Amino acid sequence: MREFLLLLLLWGGSIQAQTIWVSGAVEDSVSHSPISGVAVSVMNDTTRVLTNAFGLFKIAIPADTAQLLLAQEGYNSQVVAVKKTDRLLITLSPIRKAPDAIALAKASARVRQYSNPNYGNVGMGIHTFYNETYGAIYENRFIRAKAHPVSTFAVDVDRAAYSNIRRFLRLKEKVPVDAVRIEEMVNYFHYSYPLPPPGNTMALYSHYTNCPWEPSHNLLQIVLRAKAIDMDSLPASNLVFLIDVSGSMGTPNKLPLLQAAFRILVNNLRPADKVAIVAYAGTPGVLLPATPGDQKEKILNAIDNLSAGGATAGEAAIRMAYQIAVEQFIPEGNNRVILATDGDFNVGLTSDAEMEGLITEKKESGVLLTCLGFGMKNYKDSKLQSLSSMGNGNFAYIDDLEEANKIFAREFGSTLFTVARDVQTEVQFNPAVVKSYRLIGYENKVFETDTSSDDKCCGGIIGSGHCSVALYEIIPQETPGVADSLLADVKIIYRDPLDTTMRSLPGTIPADFTTFEKAPDDYRFAASVALLGLVLRNSAYRGCGNTDMVMQIARKSLGPDKGGYRGEFLKMIKMVRKAKR
Repeated sequence: MREFLLLLLLWGGSIQAQTIWVSGAVEDSVSHSPISGVAVSVMNDTTRVLTNAFGLFKIAIPADTAQLLLAQEGYNSQVVAVKKTDRLLITLSPIRKAPDAIALAKASARVRQYSNPNYGNVGMGIHTFYNETYGAIYENRFIRAKAHPVSTFAVDVDRAAYSNIRRFLRLKEKVPVDAVRIEEMVNYFHYSYPLPPPGNTMALYSHYTNCPWEPSHNLLQIVLRAKAIDMDSLPASNLVFLIDVSGSMGTPNKLPLLQAAFRILVNNLRPADKVAIVAYAGTPGVLLPATPGDQKEKILNAIDNLSAGGATAGEAAIRMAYQIAVEQFIPEGNNRVILATDGDFNVGLTSDAEMEGLITEKKESGVLLTCLGFGMKNYKDSKLQSLSSMGNGNFAYIDDLEEANKIFAREFGSTLFTVARDVQTEVQFNPAVVKSYRLIGYENKVFETDTSSDDKCCGGIIGSGHCSVALYEIIPQETPGVADSLLADVKIIYRDPLDTTMRSLPGTIPADFTTFEKAPDDYRFAASVALLGLVLRNSAYRGCGNTDMVMQIARKSLGPDKGGYRGEFLKMIKMVRKAKR
């Protein structure tokens, strides 16, 4: 957490004439976690502010130098000398005293308040389903291979569903069934499959075992691993931050978190990159024209001074952002609009279909789209998912600062740099071996007909180093032919980012079978994540699967866990288990 705060301290500065600003972050000296609600006041002056949910503050001082008093219940107060334009990292020491029942109760309440943006309502036992929208999901059914041997779907590397589910579980709220998109849960994690050979865009891998939650069935995993571009070789970026500052974004888990997330992204910009900022509420406006990436203070000052209020004119803002991106277009560069919003558009075009049409029109410019979802209560997941899909883009939901760090720091290259677009997977099953098959997840990405020759196909995108995983549940033939060693043929169809030519990567999947217990860690862990999705959906296809089985599989397949995300998954399993009791 300390590294996050250090990243965030690159902001501040003088914005208004005659006003001297000092900014900083406050953290616990022991845990290095941010401390919210710290009273920051200017000594011998009436000016006083509170740190936000991420421990950040910004305060005006009356002269070039001053002294600040920082006070918070449970911590030793501290006086700090400051001077104009300082960016401070201040640590407060917890008060050491023997715990008693009252103190423990207060500490517990503080933890709940910090981790729960809806604190109060949940604590009082009010459980409401917020005014959130999700696209309806009708689970894929089993399909007879003899009648329909070909299965085609758009490759997906979005991860929004996983962090959104985590948000519901942390709030001890019921997870909406349609919020559970299993492919996004599975693809949230890093998998260590080898990169493709030099000169290749992608590589294919597969594994075939028995299915742990349905003993008479088998489980097929198909993995697509993209090439990784060296950070020093990444093309220059032309980014337009399209930021929603409407009234619905005013809560702490929306605009303040959005600002913190973009600070992390800005810290990773290079001199060759450029950023423009369009902010929108009732009407959109250019908050910052295209600015080189090494002018970080100028960019961050624009982000820091965002404030929420007004209706949400999403349509006009999107048009303006794309216009700027086209005007600043970098040939062979990374040209992208990054839309950050709760999706609650209410001025201009507002329906999913209308907005999809607009984005489909704009993507022909060669500008890609990244959608970042924030907040709760009126979060419009369905709209953001459809926009990213139609805009040759990706989609993430940011529920906390750690998720922002994952997206914009640890996975910077794969989030923002595309190596293939319009990517589809076509699997042709061998009816002599496969009786029926069912694609797990990808419900809204399945193509009913063959699109391999369609110049207007709409597949997904693959970022630098991305790993896309798909799982099929297979009902095998009872007496497969002895000579049949082929399970399926696979073909990956895609375009290079700057090319309109359709390309393909062919492959075969042998009918070689191994037991689930002997499969690689990555394979078994992905299966455990998919099974948790089936449990959350209360799926008719979960068989004998339950949270106990999920936990058993996941614990034995953690493998290397860089970032601790798989360990966090174990905690989520416990949350689901507790909620179902």
